[in-house]
Amino acid sequence: MASNDYEFVTCWRVQGTVAEVKEILGDAASLPRWWPSVYLDVSVLVPGDPAGMGKTVELLTQGWLPYQLRWRFVTTEARADGFTLEATGDFEGRGVWTFVQAGSDVDVTYDWRIRARKALLRSLSWLLKPVFAANHRWAMARGEESLALELRRRRAVTDADRAAIPAPPGPMLWGRSTVSPLR
Repeated sequence: MASNDYEFVTCWRVQGTVAEVKEILGDAASLPRWWPSVYLDVSVLVPGDPAGMGKTVELLTQGWLPYQLRWRFVTTEARADGFTLEATGDFEGRGVWTFVQAGSDVDVTYDWRIRARKALLRSLSWLLKPVFAANHRWAMARGEESLALELRRRRAVTDADRAAIPAPPGPMLWGRSTVSPLR
């Protein structure tokens, strides 16, 4: 494995159904609203077919480190239990989302195998790979937290119930997290 290759397998457990989780994670345009700590800007370039195949999306993302990543993905596989995307841009590779119903919860697995292309990451991976990996783990932990909040928000029956659910964690600014209101 090259020093700028990364392999991450993230596992979440959230209360909900596979259909709910797939709908939320499959709606790329809504990522900045419910996962604002990582997704700063998202543009759907090609909507894809009704199952999402061929969807092409441009993204601007960041973690807790002071750099941003510009990248694009295309959905290359849509399954009842998840989907697969191919990424290009500041990194390239493949991500596979898989969802398994476990009682009233959903086990979510994200298998993300990428090669860093952004000059900063490519040139410093040999030294800072553990720090870059920690940044990814931080971003994914915010994703699990934000997904759980979004599922609760969607199930809320009244406006008062919805208002009682905290906003998702916001993006890092100069070393501190902000809380962004839902758009």
